[in-house]
This record gives sequence, structure tokens and C-alpha cells, in this order.
Amino acid sequence: MTDKTTRSLICLLTGHIDHGKSQIAEAITETQIIKKEAGSITQKISAINASKETIKKICGNLLTKVNLKMQVQGLLLIDSPGHASFTHLRKRGGSIADMAVLVIDINEGIKPQTLEALDILKRYKTPFVVAANKIDLIHGWSKKSDYFVQDIELQSDYVKKDFNKKFYELVGSLFNNGFNADRFDKIEDYTKQVAIIPISAKTKEGLPELLMVLTGLAQKFLEKKLEINRESPAKAVILEVKKEKSMGTVLNTIVYEGKIEQGDKLVIGGIDKPIETRVKCLFSCEAGKPKKKNEVYAASAVDIIVTESGDIFSGMPLRVANKNTEQIKKEVQQIVDEVIIETDSDGVVVKADSLGSLEAITQLLKESNINIKRASIGSISKKDIAEAKSDKNKLNKVVIGFNVEPIESPEVKIISGDVIYKIVEDINKFREQRKREIESEELKTLTKPFKIKIMPNYIFRQSNPAVVGVEVIAGTLVTNIKLMKKDGSVIPDVSTIQEQGKSVNNVGTGKQVAVSIKKVVVGRQIDEGDTLYSDIDEKTFRKIKDMKKLLNREEIEVLKEIAEIKRKQNSLWGV
Repeated sequence: MTDKTTRSLICLLTGHIDHGKSQIAEAITETQIIKKEAGSITQKISAINASKETIKKICGNLLTKVNLKMQVQGLLLIDSPGHASFTHLRKRGGSIADMAVLVIDINEGIKPQTLEALDILKRYKTPFVVAANKIDLIHGWSKKSDYFVQDIELQSDYVKKDFNKKFYELVGSLFNNGFNADRFDKIEDYTKQVAIIPISAKTKEGLPELLMVLTGLAQKFLEKKLEINRESPAKAVILEVKKEKSMGTVLNTIVYEGKIEQGDKLVIGGIDKPIETRVKCLFSCEAGKPKKKNEVYAASAVDIIVTESGDIFSGMPLRVANKNTEQIKKEVQQIVDEVIIETDSDGVVVKADSLGSLEAITQLLKESNINIKRASIGSISKKDIAEAKSDKNKLNKVVIGFNVEPIESPEVKIISGDVIYKIVEDINKFREQRKREIESEELKTLTKPFKIKIMPNYIFRQSNPAVVGVEVIAGTLVTNIKLMKKDGSVIPDVSTIQEQGKSVNNVGTGKQVAVSIKKVVVGRQIDEGDTLYSDIDEKTFRKIKDMKKLLNREEIEVLKEIAEIKRKQNSLWGV
């Protein structure tokens, strides 16, 4: 027998740090989140259940005015961290959310984490609305009622003008980032435009309209998605793992499908294999104190106390598996294996603290065309360092740690941190720098382009060997490199260089030195005023051409001249 009903709407609160996500969650559920967090910045993802009754109470008579009969069971609010270092949790939240509220401070507009959030929502195709928060900070704003539409009409002309300026700057910024948006009460087609609801989480102005829009959109466009079988085995995702002395392992979890009961057998995704455990106790995460439950239905935030278990990590999928346990194990581990990457090909080694963070960092690395040899959850180990050290490609001798304890190693490059985009930026910088170092070392072994001129009246010896004065026009003159004349003929190399009576191996642009050249006679093979080039073979030319960013402007010009001389004899030389 099945029990079809409509579940709560899973709603993600996301956006830039300190734009008011936690304040909105507090205003709706009348709980305190911010004071619990260090520095008033949400450090962990929080999930709170807001009942249908709570939403009706906040909306007041607004639902009746717009003739909206509430069918959803309530809201499951996911208050995700705003700091860039917790992008992976927004991403995990985005992947299970029905809708999202992108919170933007109307006074500050779009910021870096706002753009990150937009990218995540776009990637997961999550429908969203914008809460333009902190209207109470607009100079001269005065609260008249809980409803924004009433309040804006009662503000002074100066305040209205300031509001409209900031509001349409926000509309313009969203448009520039690919989103057509407008005020919620001016939108005719919600499938073509993003609704912006101006609010103040502090004074609760606009909060009724925000909840009304969320509820209305959910019931109009997500009716089928919200319909569930209450009696089906629960599917969930773990947001946080806590170890409590009095209770043991506590899993802060979002149940997004089905039902979970005390005593249920659970299968949880593991690094190497699925983990089996049982539910000892359930606590529903609601406004006020957590409530002990015998059973919990989707969609709901719940703390699950489990029996003996292995290493459980945040972001892992969780399933009730009283029946078909082996099949569920395969399904769960398949989800993990899509993220846990291990191949025999070359690449960097990646470690992260949770499945969500691992998924986020690996995806960004792939987008940056960085190969991944192995990616896993947990601290950086000696095995990780040894594996990175063994890679034949010097660019891949790297271990990346995201949200894990940093360590030092003289053997490989360790790049770690808690800001995902900073890590990707750092590895790209490292690889560029390492590539330049490798190319510079290789360039030292190659014949580089240089150009010299035999100076008139500076013939010190005509032959055996010829000793002449030359000026270095471009590049660096070095010994033991064959020379080439403008007609393409090759002459023996410079055997010695004398600068102010001292022997040197190389000399740079602008210098005038005496050189000795074997097996030539001045007046036959060479003469006063001759311009000579380094004789570069075709294979070396191609290599240098690929590394020409390491050459200066004069050397690049000389390289072109050498190619022109060579191509008079072979039009395809060096091509």
C-alpha cells in the first residue's frame, strides 16, 4: 500500500558572505543560528524545518489575498555557508534543493560568492528567486508594515529614488550575468524572468512576500516533484558528522525522499566500500529544541544517532536498506565512485574532507584541464606524497588538499587551503612557474638565436685562428656554436671570447669583444662588416619557437631572420 502526499519544499539559502542568509533562516524559524557560529559567519551547513503553520503565520492574510491555498507541508531551509571556502557545501545543497533563494545585499550588489552561487545554480538547473536583503539600511527607510509592497509606497520620494537606483543596478548586474530579472510583483511570466523580492531579514519586511512567492512557484511548477510515497525507504545526504560523548556518532542529515524509523538498517557510502549501520535514535531539527522522533518523513532535517560505524564523511549518500541491501549497496557506492577518481594515468593527487568538497575541487580541476591521478577523502598521507613523487611528469608532482590539515614535504609540492578557487589558482600558478623553469633548463641546452657584426678595423689575426673584434647586436653570444652568414653558408664556431683581456663563455647584447674562429680566413670566408648568426637546426628551431615566450624581443626578431635565411634554400624549413 502506498501513501502519496506532498512533501516539504527543500529550499537552499545561498549567496555572498554576510548578505543575510542565516538572518533569513532565523527570521522564518525564530531560531538563533548566527550567535552559535564563530565570528557570526556560518561555518557549517544548517538545515531547519519550517512547518506549514509557521509559513501561514508569517504570511498572515497575504495568501488569502492572492487566493493561494497552501498545499506544501512546509519548508526545509538549508542555510549554506557564504564564505568561498565552503563552496562545496553550497554545491551539495544545490544538488538536492528544489528551489533556492539567492540572498543579495541590495546595498552591495553582486559579489564573488554571488557569482559562485549563480554558477552552481545554473550547473544544477535549480530554479531560484533573489532576496534583495537589507532594505532597512537604505538611508531614510522607515518600516510601516511587514509587507514590502505597502512599505515602498509609504516611503519618501528621496528613499524611493535611492531604492530604485540600487534595485535596477542589481537588475542590470543580473542581466550582465545572463539572467533576466525584475521585481516579483511586476513579472508576467515566471518561466522567463527571475523574481526579486526586496526584504529585510532584520525587520521582517518582505518576508511574507518571499514565502508567498516560494510557495506559489513550488505549487505551480514543482507539484509532481514534491509528490512522494511516504512509506518508501528513505534517501538522504549527510551534511555533517559529529562525535558526541554521550550519544556516539551523530549524522546531521537531510531526508529528501521516503521515510526513516528508529531501528532501520542504513547503508552509507564509504571511501572503499559501503558502510552498514542502524538507527539508534532520531531527532527532528526544528525551530527551538530538537524533537525526538520514532519516524521522520521527507523532506526533513534530522539528526540520526547510529550504532557502530566506520569512517563516515560529510556529503555521503545514505539509504534505508531493510530490504534489497546488496542492490542498495551497489547503487550507493556508484554515487561515491563517480567522485572518487583513481586511474593509472598521470596527474595530480587530490584529498578533501568530504564527498561534496571532493566533487567540487575535482570538477574545477578538470575544467582547468588538470589531470587527476587519484582523488579521495581524508588527510594527506605519506602514500599520497609517494604517489605524487613517482609521477614522471614534473608538473604533476603535486598533492592538493581541500579543507584538510596542511603538511610540508620537500619531495613534492603541497597546495592546500579552504578556498576552492584559490587552490585552483595556486596550482595553475605553480604549473606555469614550473613549466617555465623546465623550459628554461631545456633552453640552456639549445642553440639560442644571436646576431653579431664583425667590426671594421678590428682584425687582430687573419687566420689560424682568425681573431676579430665583434659587436653583439642581439641575443647572447656563446662559444662552441656554429655561425651562419646572411647567404646561409655555415662557418666554424667561435672557440674563445675575450672581454677586456679576460676569457668568458658568453656575452650579451651591446658588448664588443674579441673572438677567435677556427678554419676561416678573413677576406675569404668572412670579412669586416659581415653580420653573422647562430646556426640553428630545424629541430631546435621548432623547440625554441614553442618556448619563445622565454625569449626577449630582440631574440625573437633574430629567430625570424634566421628562418628567412633558411627558407631561401628550403621554403618549408621549420614549418
